[in-house]
Amino acid sequence: MKRCFWVDENSQIYKDYHDNEWGVPKYDDKELFELLILESFQAGLSWITVLKKRDAFMKAFDNFDVNKVANYDENKINELLNNEGIIRSQNKIRSAILNANIFISIQKEFGSFSNYIWKFTNGKVIKNKNDKFKVSTPLSDEISKDLKKRGMKYVGTVIIYSYLQAAGIVNDHETTCFRY
Repeated sequence: MKRCFWVDENSQIYKDYHDNEWGVPKYDDKELFELLILESFQAGLSWITVLKKRDAFMKAFDNFDVNKVANYDENKINELLNNEGIIRSQNKIRSAILNANIFISIQKEFGSFSNYIWKFTNGKVIKNKNDKFKVSTPLSDEISKDLKKRGMKYVGTVIIYSYLQAAGIVNDHETTCFRY
């Protein structure tokens, strides 16, 4: 079975992620929040690093409950900074809390974060038909700019493009991939 070029065929976690999650449209705010957190922690690192730590992140970040994360205090920040199972970046941890609060304000404004993020494509999946590797697009530029204007951190255009791919808003499976 042919997969996208980036999948390490020796890594079951990568194959499972590619085969079952990546590029599958997500509409659930909890899943969308989880991906936003994970993508922001991935900044400057490889995605496999995040995938290997995903279970620890889930436990450390209260199963990605946006309301709990939004209310983390200094004690929780210190607990996270001492958690060897996750990526221990003070800036990224503080940004996750900030972003959770902004995520909630977007939910209030649009009825859900899903409504907000999918409005950029009029609810349609963008299915790319070429195998040219992209790291950003005018769509990711637009969303990144809007999220930054709202105050979010670690939402640059490259991170947002990766987020759009992971959330299935953009289908970038190669045309030769069985998931295309």
